[in-house]
Formats: sequence, structure tokens, C-alpha cells
Amino acid sequence: MGYDDNRLINLVDETTKLAGSNKMELLLFNLGGNEIYGINVFKVREVCETPAITRTPNMPRGVEGITSLRGSVIPVINMGKILNEKPASVSKLIITEFSGHTLGFLVQDVDRIIRVSWEKVKSPQSMLAGPPSTNMITAITELPDGKLISILDVEQILHDAIGDDPMPALQPIESDEPLTVFFADDSVFARKKIISVLEGLALRYQQAVNGQDAWDKLQVLATRADHERSQLNKQINVILVDAEMPEMDGYVLTRKIKEDRRFDGVPVVMHSSLSSVANRNMGEQVGVDSYVAKFDAIQLATTLRSMLKV
Repeated sequence: MGYDDNRLINLVDETTKLAGSNKMELLLFNLGGNEIYGINVFKVREVCETPAITRTPNMPRGVEGITSLRGSVIPVINMGKILNEKPASVSKLIITEFSGHTLGFLVQDVDRIIRVSWEKVKSPQSMLAGPPSTNMITAITELPDGKLISILDVEQILHDAIGDDPMPALQPIESDEPLTVFFADDSVFARKKIISVLEGLALRYQQAVNGQDAWDKLQVLATRADHERSQLNKQINVILVDAEMPEMDGYVLTRKIKEDRRFDGVPVVMHSSLSSVANRNMGEQVGVDSYVAKFDAIQLATTLRSMLKV
């Protein structure tokens, strides 16, 4: 099934209505083999035919070169090399935009856009079968016909292609009582980055690997606080959530937290590579107290200081 590039803008607009629905839309693509890959439509700016690519020396593995598109110079990543496949040919370039960066993903073909429920999106480790494990895949979902879709860990791909900004020196937060941040993110790479900031601030932390895991753990903490007749907001001082997570996304998780009076006084910060105005508005609809784009360590540290009022 071919993909009509002109439908993309209208479909992206429709996704702004998904806040709190625990659904997302995936743009599917392939590399010529049997595997099908997906990327959140919110991270896709456009799809075009493969333009001229200027080869550049000393590029990281998978970076094919650069291309000029509407006055912008964009790194082009050969997804076949990143995902260890060898497409017979490449004909499409997926222009992505996330975490303040624009990248081109070179693929063999783009298929279609599908809407899926996060409840049916699982971590690769939880699936009984599927593509070989890779740190470039953050989640897997299944089509009605049984075919598996591997969802890309774009944060990891960005790190491998562009590299990291040096971790800034952070001033530890001084407090008379220990301060704890609870955070949820499905990306192993993202969790490592978050922990670096929290440790730099001398904060304690607890973590979850997806939205459902976070909600389950938060419910245990809330129930324990009830039994001990203690204030939960003294045990968990800030909750940090990703927007995109298997089983339950960050919007639904935030809404559940805000509807549960036991979490009164615990601010929720959404930390996401989806940094568009539409995504911020979606976060506001479900009650997030602040929105921080990945991976700005200074902005995250400043926001946490503000939420902790220190």
C-alpha cells in the first residue's frame, strides 16, 4: 500500500485531539525486509523523495551525509545501517523534528499512518516473539493481521547521530529534608540522562519504565502513605513523566494523578521530545504543571528547582 505524502499535514492536525485518549498515530516505513517500523506522527514534519545527499567524512555510523531542504542543512541517517538491515534501494526521506533537532531518516518506502492504543504497545522484552533486540527499538505493537511494528527510540538515534552536549555542572540542591523525584520514561537512554541531572542536583529518585508501571508504583506509594497516615507529598516531591510511553502514555498518567486527591501538592512535569505548541497544549489539558523539552539539562534542573521551591 502506497502512502500519499499530502495526507500527512491533515493527519498530524488530527492527533492534537488525542490528549487523554491513550492513543497515538504511527507513520509506518520499511527497509525492504520483513520488518515494519513506526515513528510517532508528531515527530514527522514531512515525507519526500530522496534528495541529493552530500557525503561528509568522519560521520558516525549510519549518518549518510547532509542535505539542504528549504534553506536548512539536515543530517541524513541511513536507517538500514542504524537498524542493521540492507535495503535494496532507498526512495523516501522522512524529515523528523524532535528535541530541538531536525533529522532526515532515509528509508526504502513509507507505508501508511495507523492509530494505535498505548495499551497495546509493549516493551520489546515483554513480547514473546518479534524482531531481534536492539537499543534502537523502544516498544513493539501488533497489527490486526499479526504483523509486529517496531517503534523507534529516536532519542537513542539522535544521540548516536549527533552526540551529546557536555553535561553541565549543576549546583546540588540543599534542603533540610531529603527530596525525591519520581520519574517515568520508556527509553533506557532517556532514563540515564534524567538520572545524571537528578544526581547532579543531589536528589533522590524512584523510576518507572512506562506509564502503567508508574501508575502501579505510585498507587503502592499512595496506599502506604494512607496506612501510615502520612502526607504523600512529603515522600514524593515531584513527578516527571514522558509523553510517549507503552501501556499508558504520559497524558493519561498525568490525568490519573491529578484526579487522585492523594497526590494533591505533588507537581507533575512533562519531559518530552515532543516540544511543539500542540503538545504543550495537550499537556495543559490534562493538568501538567510544567513542560520541559528533552534533553536540556539546565532547563530540567531549573524547572525542578522551581517545582521544589528551593
